[in-house]
Formats: sequence, C-alpha cells, structure tokens
Amino acid sequence: MRLGILPSGLKLNKPIWIHAVSVGEVMALRNLVRELRIAYPDKRFFISTVTPTGNKIAKGIAKETDFVSYFPLDLSFIVRGVVDKVKPSLFIIMETEIWPNLISCLYRQKIPVVLVNGRLSDRSFKGYRCIKFLLKPLLNKINLFCVQTKMDAERLLHLGVLENRIKITGNMKFDNADYSDKKIASFADKYKTLLELKQEDKLWVAGSTHPGEEEIILDVYKKLLSEFPQLKLLIAPRHPQRASLIEKIVSRFGFRSAFVSTLPFKPCARNPNPVFILDVMGGLLYFYNIASIVFVGGSLIKKGGHNILEPAGLGKPVIFGPYMFNFRDIARLFLENKACVLAHNREELFLNLKDLLRNPGKSTELSERAKTIILENQGATARNLECISKYIATEKGGQI
Repeated sequence: MRLGILPSGLKLNKPIWIHAVSVGEVMALRNLVRELRIAYPDKRFFISTVTPTGNKIAKGIAKETDFVSYFPLDLSFIVRGVVDKVKPSLFIIMETEIWPNLISCLYRQKIPVVLVNGRLSDRSFKGYRCIKFLLKPLLNKINLFCVQTKMDAERLLHLGVLENRIKITGNMKFDNADYSDKKIASFADKYKTLLELKQEDKLWVAGSTHPGEEEIILDVYKKLLSEFPQLKLLIAPRHPQRASLIEKIVSRFGFRSAFVSTLPFKPCARNPNPVFILDVMGGLLYFYNIASIVFVGGSLIKKGGHNILEPAGLGKPVIFGPYMFNFRDIARLFLENKACVLAHNREELFLNLKDLLRNPGKSTELSERAKTIILENQGATARNLECISKYIATEKGGQI
C-alpha cells in the first residue's frame, strides 16, 4: 500500500479520501465521518493512515463499503497511480500533514483539498518559516484550512496562505470528550472486577507513558503507598510493545507486574499490590473511566504530551507534566481555568497526587471545571462539516 499497490478490483465511486496519521488524528475524525455519513449516505470513504495502531482504529470506523489503507509514499509516480485508482471526489487532511507531490497531483486534477482540525506546532512553524518561499505556492493549492485557533490562522497567514482560505473552526477533539458515554460507563464493573478493585481501593492510571517516565511514576507510587495502602497503579505505555521493558522497571522497584492481557489475576498474599501494565491496544479509555486520578504521559519528558480531553471528558482529575507543547492550547485553557494540575517534576507529582487523594472534593472541583470547558468548546465537527460540504461533488458533477 505504501508503494501504491491497491486491490485491482477497488471500486469506490468517487469516495471522500481522509488522511489521518496516527491514533490521535483517527480518533478525532470519528464524529466527522459519522456526520458525513448522515449528510451523504451514498458516499464511501477511503481512509489512510501512517501508523499500524492508527490503521487498526480506522478499520473500526470504516464500513464494509469503505477502504482503509496505509498512506502512499509521497513520490510523484506512486501518488499519481493511487489518485487514478481511488478517484477521490475530495481529499481531507487531518491536522497539518503537508505532502507536496500528492497535493500537487490533486490540484492538477482539480480535486479539492481541505485541511481540518489544523494546527501548527511551535516546532513545525519554526521549520516552515525557513522554507516559506517554497511552501507558499504549495499551501495555496489547498482549497481551505479549518484551523483550531487564532494563532494557527495567524501562522498560516505568515506563511503566505490567502486569508479567504482560512477558517477558525475549533478543535474536534473536544467533540469526542463525552461525559455521557454510556458504552464506556457500562463496562465499569467489568474492568473493576478485572483488576479486583475493592470499594475502598483507588486507582491511579498513568496513561500514554514514555521511556523515562515510568521510573518517576513508580518512585512516586512507592512513596504514596505508605499513606494510601489502598492505592493501585496501572501504567499504560504509549507503545504497548514496551510492556516487557516496563515489567523489568517495576521489578526493580520491588513490585510484581500484572499484564492486563493475562487477567483475571490472583495476587499472592506475599505481595498483594501488583502494578498493572496495559499491554494491549484499545482499552485505555475503559481504565480511565474507573480511575480516581489520571496522569497523562509524554509530558514529564520532552515528547509534547498527549490528549487530556479523554480522561477529563470521563470526569477524572488530570495531572500532566511541563512538556505539553503538542497540546499547548488545550493545556493552557485548562490551567487558566484551574481544571487540571501541572506537576513540573517528580516532587510536585508526589505532592499533587497526595493532595488530591487527601481531598476528594478538590478532584470533584477539577472535574466540574473541566466539564464546563469541554462543553463550551464543542461544535468544531459541525462547523467543519459545513465548510466541507461546499466541496462535496454531487452525482451530477456539481457542487453542494
């Protein structure tokens, strides 16, 4: 697929091609795809991703009449062949993925390109400014940029994008944060039973962790246990294939590991406090749902953090570290409204967790403020749908 080799009998009848790199982007497009299906029930979708995990989730969104593929290498002869075979009526890019050869090919064939949930990180903007003279003509081959914030719009203007091609529509990830998600809530008892949690137990979930963070988490956990013996810990690494490495780290701190994939698990009397390790994809939201406190990883080290809206949307108090540059605007919004907790280092993580465990009322206040922020910022999916609709071709070849 990366080489442009697709099934010979692929017939999608001018589908909408949506490209989303990885898990976060694919998760964000779920509601958009659902709304597009409602508005255009006859439309099929060609969904491309780059990562295997993103591809797996995309297959859960797609229907039998759609097709999920890996994104082709951005070489002119490869993308030209893919475009000729797929024959998309519209190409939608999630967030900010710039593929020069593909965009140029689509432009020559007069296939509209719309970028949704657009954002320009500090790092990307710095790099793009250095090649502005090369980038400007390419960016203006994109019909419309639907961006998350005013800053993103200003950065695109600085790069030479025409003002009438930029719309500020918000962040679709807010639309995925749903306090009333009955499907997730209905599994709460099952997952509590899986971890053998008692009524008095509290669960700390450290989600999407990276190398260098697990040692900090385990050190803090060990200190907390002296005051909170009923506290349980579940570590969910960003990449589940690291589970065996984390098991060795857990052992060094004197704990026994329990892989979620091997549960139900019977702790031995000698060591009744296993550290749970989520070694499979797709279950993190269910564990967030039964957590008392959530730490979102990739933030104590310079990875840029991960999505805090998922646990916040499930009503959980959220803690993260100082490196949240991939979610800069969301993190700032939550901090300004005192809807989350920032821990700059190991000591602050320990003190903040201890404070929340001692004061459950504070956890409730954080959750309520987070809920207000999420509700106030929802609606980006509907606004993006309205923008996209102008570029969806009808069966007669016109435009809606």
